Amino acid sequence: MKSCEVNFDGLVGPTHNYGGLSYGNVASQSNCQQSSNPREAALQGLAKMKALMDMGFTQGVLAPQERPDVAGLRKLGFSGTDAQVIERAAKESMPLLVASCSASSMWVANAATVSPSADTADGRVHFTAANLNCKYHRSIEHPTTSRVLSAMFADQQHFAHHAALPAVAQFGDEGAANHTRFSRSYGEAGVEFFVFGRAAFDTRFPAPQKYPARQTLEASQAVARLHGLSDEGVVFAQQNPAVIDQGVFHNDVIAVGNGEVLFYHEDAFLNTEHMLSELHDKLGRRGGRLQAICVPRTEVGVEDAVRSYLFNSQLLSRPDGSMLLIVPEECRGNERVWNYLQRLIADESPIREVKVFDLKQSMQNGGGPACLRLRVALNETELAAVNPGVIMTAPLYETLTQWVDKHYRDRMAESDLADPQLLTECRTALDELTQHLKLGAVYPFQIN
Repeated sequence: MKSCEVNFDGLVGPTHNYGGLSYGNVASQSNCQQSSNPREAALQGLAKMKALMDMGFTQGVLAPQERPDVAGLRKLGFSGTDAQVIERAAKESMPLLVASCSASSMWVANAATVSPSADTADGRVHFTAANLNCKYHRSIEHPTTSRVLSAMFADQQHFAHHAALPAVAQFGDEGAANHTRFSRSYGEAGVEFFVFGRAAFDTRFPAPQKYPARQTLEASQAVARLHGLSDEGVVFAQQNPAVIDQGVFHNDVIAVGNGEVLFYHEDAFLNTEHMLSELHDKLGRRGGRLQAICVPRTEVGVEDAVRSYLFNSQLLSRPDGSMLLIVPEECRGNERVWNYLQRLIADESPIREVKVFDLKQSMQNGGGPACLRLRVALNETELAAVNPGVIMTAPLYETLTQWVDKHYRDRMAESDLADPQLLTECRTALDELTQHLKLGAVYPFQIN
C-alpha cells in the first residue's frame, strides 16, 4: 500500500499582528508593535500551499483559532458583554489583550506531535496536542486545536487523539517543532527523533542561561509512551543550550529531517556524535541508511541561520528519490546562506533543488515555511479517511483566497486590537470557514 507525507499548513488568522510576545524568538521581538497585514499574510501562506499542490504534493489546510479569546479574558477577571470585556482589557491590561489576539496558531508545527501508524503499537495514526505552556498566548490554543484535529481526522479506526500534557513547566511540549521522523519510506516503520531543550527532573542536563528551553525531555518521553512507540523506534537528543541562547527557540530553527536525511547545523545538538550513531543504528535496523548533512559554522553561523531561517525549511521527497528544500526569501537575501545552498545542490547531495517563497508576514513574526506546516504520514486508506474538506484543491484555493479578500483587514496595529468589531469580523469569517472546510462546530462561539 502506498504512503505519503501530507503537509497541513496553518491558515493565518484574521488578527495576525506583531505583538512581540515570544521571548527567545528574535524576529518576534525585533518587529514588535510594527503594523502587520493579515490579508497579505494569509494570501502568502495560501500561495505556498497552492504551489506545492501544483508540484504534485498532497497538501492540506489547518484552520486558525477564534481571536480575541474573550473566554480566556473572562477567566482573568474581565466581565460584561464581549465588547465590554475587550474594552476593559484594552484599558486595564493591553498586554493581555494583545496576547489574547495572537494569531500564533498559524504555526501549526507547534499544534501537535504526530506518529504514523507504521510506528505505533495499535497501528493507528496518533496525535497529541501540544500544551505550549511556555507562553500564555500559545497555551490557550490546545483545546481548539484538539477539536479541529478531531474534525479533520475523525475516524477512530485509523486515528487516535490524546489531550495535551499537564500544563506545568516540567512537561513543556512544543509539538512537532521539536520532532521529526526518519524512515526508508513513509509507510515503513521508522525512527522518531525527539529533541528537548532541558530536563525537568534530571540536573545532569545543562540548560540555557538567557532564553527559556521550551521542550522538556519528560514531555517528549510522555508523548512517545502515549503513541505506543517502541524503544527501538525512538531517539531522544538534547538541543545545544548555547544556540537556544542565540535565538534558536525550537529545534526546527537549526535542523530539519525527512526520509533518511538529517540537515542540521554543526552547533545544533549536544553529544552530536553519540546522537548520530544511535540514529544510524536504529534506522539501519529498520532497513534505512541515515544521511546526515552538517552545515559547518565556518560557512553559515548560527546568527545567519536564525536571521535567514535556513533550517526552518521544508524538506520534501520527490518521486525520483531526490529532495526539494523550500526556503523563505530571506535565505536568498543572505549572501553566506545563499552561497552555501548553491554549493549544496551542486555537490549532488540528496537535496537537489531549492525553491524560494515570500513569507515575509510570517517571517517578521518569527515563523518560516517549517513553522507553517504539520506533517502527517498516511497510507492510502488513512488518507481516504481524512476529512476531504481540508485537502487543498484548485477550487478550494480559489474559495479561500476569495474568503480572505472578503474578511481580512490589510493593516493591523496594536490599537486596532481594541476594536470590538474585530471579534465580530473574526467570528463571521470563521463560521464561514468551517463550512468551506466541512469542520462542523469547532469554535467556542459555535459551541456555547
